[in-house]
Amino acid sequence: MSTKTLAPARAVPVAAPTIDQVGIEERVARIKARSIKKETKVQGMKLALSMIDLTTLEGADTPHKVQQLCFKAMHLHDSLPGLPTVAAVCVYPSLVKVAKKALGGSGVKAASVSTAFPSGQAPRNVKIADTKFAVSEGADEIDMVISRGKFHNGEYNFVFDEIAAIKEACGDARLKVILETGELGTYDKVRLASDIAIAAGADFIKTSTGKINPAATMEVTLVMLHAIRDHYLRTGRMIAMKPAGGIRKSKEALHYLMMVKEELGPEWLHPHWFRFGASSLANDILMQLQKEADGHYQSADHFSVD
Repeated sequence: MSTKTLAPARAVPVAAPTIDQVGIEERVARIKARSIKKETKVQGMKLALSMIDLTTLEGADTPHKVQQLCFKAMHLHDSLPGLPTVAAVCVYPSLVKVAKKALGGSGVKAASVSTAFPSGQAPRNVKIADTKFAVSEGADEIDMVISRGKFHNGEYNFVFDEIAAIKEACGDARLKVILETGELGTYDKVRLASDIAIAAGADFIKTSTGKINPAATMEVTLVMLHAIRDHYLRTGRMIAMKPAGGIRKSKEALHYLMMVKEELGPEWLHPHWFRFGASSLANDILMQLQKEADGHYQSADHFSVD
């Protein structure tokens, strides 16, 4: 009679480190105070552009709107030669097939929100079905939101188990776990939610849905980067990071990239390991790069509003 070896159960990390709030805020203030040389600025803006997930997540979304967004994602170089494409286009599950077809062989990923985005309020079987449908339609990446109410109620095992179930439902698609940090209240809870998501199998941890304020901040992102760093030092496994919502200016993006390089290392300065969920950021980067190229700003009306 054969026996099957069972993998050991993973413990839910319910005792994350206490965060030094003053230290976090002072560190971010020092990064924001730095100046950036012109050559470094241009290289950094191009890198930031390649890390953007262009997103449309409105109830009024149509196939035509998604097709327009995909066209923009693939044709940023039309305004300036040599520009990269963005990393992904993120849409609702019902529009994944439209995005996947429009993106073709461009290399831009088709991403989809899942798990009753943005509230996270749905039974687990519905969330799993939602995820499996998006993947079956061609999604390369899934952006899930945790069961926010369960986390606030202290039901950390529930949150852990659900993330693990969604990860399994993703198959080969990469999983971004949205913590909705703007409502967590403390850096300690941001760290705890980060640790739970990472332990449950997240490929990315992500700040926000973009539907509430505050969304991404450098301070919250730094706390999450520390969770990624500590996990990497323990296990050797790299986890990706995605600040999302409220990052609109290229200077902000450059400060984020400086922080990532210094806290995690240059290996994370790649779209596979770091993303911006900030569609309006793309337009500002294009304007700034045009200014660096010929000394003139283009009107904001020159670019599509996503």
